[in-house]
Amino acid sequence: MGLFFLFVFAYLIGAIPTGMILTKLTGGEDPRNVGSGNIGATNVYRTAGRKLGIYTLLGDCLKGIIPMLFAMIFGFQGAELALVGLSALIGHCFPIYLKFEGGKGVATALGVFLVISPGSVFLVLSLFLVVLGKWRYISLASISCAAVIPYLVLILEKSMMGFLVCACMAILVIWRHKENIERLLAGSETKFSL
Repeated sequence: MGLFFLFVFAYLIGAIPTGMILTKLTGGEDPRNVGSGNIGATNVYRTAGRKLGIYTLLGDCLKGIIPMLFAMIFGFQGAELALVGLSALIGHCFPIYLKFEGGKGVATALGVFLVISPGSVFLVLSLFLVVLGKWRYISLASISCAAVIPYLVLILEKSMMGFLVCACMAILVIWRHKENIERLLAGSETKFSL
């Protein structure tokens, strides 16, 4: 029963639309109505500025970390802990507060993975920077990291159940990038610029 309530708690925390709240608090435009229409950090960065983009990234990352820390306090670990993280990610991607139309989940997944396997995060951040530096597509860098991190978790943490849950998270993140993948294939994806 306690684990069920943690799943619900993680979902509700994950569903908080950080980017939308921050832009509204600062008098900016709803990110759903500008740019790519996404509530995540990349669109907020492009449409509301670097500062709000970074705050959105941090806030979305915390949405993955906070439920995981609560789960650890209550003694959950391994696959159960990973499932709490998956609940937070589902909340971000399908938030009840926004009629289940949310973000792509990269920053929230990052927060979850920081708790599950910090070493894996360090390695995929290196991959992220290499891919972003070479091709300048945040979406491609994010997709590449999502595809690799479950295997790093398996190697570093030696948990098959952890791998399976992380693979579910990775599949969800990649699936949420389906429009980006179409644009990448068509050569029309927006490149990242400072």
